[in-house]
Amino acid sequence: MKFNFFVPTKIIMDDGCITKNADSLKPLGKKALVVTGARSAKANGSLDALCGALIANGQTWEIFDRVMSNPTVDCVYEGAALARSSGADFVVAIGGGSPMDAAKAIAMLACTDISKEQIFGGGYDKRLPLCCIPTTAGTGSEVTQYAILTNDAAQTKTSLASPALFPDLALLDSGYLEGLSKSVMTNTVIDAFSHAVEGFLANRANVLTDALALEAISVIGGLFSALAEWRLTAEDRAKLLYASTLGGMVIAHTGTTAVHSMGYSLTYFKDIDHGRANGLLLAEFLAFTAQQRPDRVTPILSAAGLDTTADMKRVLARLLGNCEVFTDEEIEKYAVIGIKAKNIANCIVKPSEEDLKELYRLSFGLK
Repeated sequence: MKFNFFVPTKIIMDDGCITKNADSLKPLGKKALVVTGARSAKANGSLDALCGALIANGQTWEIFDRVMSNPTVDCVYEGAALARSSGADFVVAIGGGSPMDAAKAIAMLACTDISKEQIFGGGYDKRLPLCCIPTTAGTGSEVTQYAILTNDAAQTKTSLASPALFPDLALLDSGYLEGLSKSVMTNTVIDAFSHAVEGFLANRANVLTDALALEAISVIGGLFSALAEWRLTAEDRAKLLYASTLGGMVIAHTGTTAVHSMGYSLTYFKDIDHGRANGLLLAEFLAFTAQQRPDRVTPILSAAGLDTTADMKRVLARLLGNCEVFTDEEIEKYAVIGIKAKNIANCIVKPSEEDLKELYRLSFGLK
């Protein structure tokens, strides 16, 4: 048996987590740049809780609330400029994957001289101290070394990746998920589910990531019906946030697969939510992999309480509803882009460009 496992982020999960653990923010610095979206952190109370904790610690803050879904390169450079001009010496992210990914890039750019043209080229070896407070049960970005940004030059989404981008601290309070809409909760949960599934199907999987992945798949699979019927309890939301963090720990070590590289085009060109894009493609990718590696697909289905990949497709269709409409021309374009992604080589059954086209067609009901 051989493996490496590294999770440097301190993770604290509890009700009222920010207030109860205000002291954990003290070592990070004197002034925070709080990175978030325009509305959710104010509406769910997480921003108020953070500000209260910072006041109790004698810390000050500046707010950067201009992060959009699928943050752009311009966005993170704007945030980094504010961090420098305001004298912020640490960063706190509140929100889903977009604010957390943006915050990682901002924390890095605030103390690293990299041009916009070179941002996807690596060389990320330092950043400001960073705390992440997730308010969705989706990306697991609070425990990964990735920051995903829109890459207009490549017409897709591209990750910055470095051990330096692991947050120092993650504060998890599932109470902030209570106000999420059904669509946001569904899309983010499917994103977390996809992370666990893809991690299990990745070349870099190991015995520890397998254990975490199957636990996350089991937790989420056990709540599919409650999610579809929109009868989640407070305990259910806590379980989903836990599973999301496990999924993040998985892909921090395994990376993702073709599902992500294929899904990025759906987000970039059709503005389909990232988690939904993954969900539209996941069942057919499982079926494709099962043709050669049923030994890896069967444990996934069993953990989710399902018998076949067709069952998986029915469950995901129930959650996602009708698929968007795509043309053959769009599929051709997406396959050309998707096959160039690094995570294609990370699949235990590596698809060709023709395979990607076929997977798109099957997923979209065009064949």
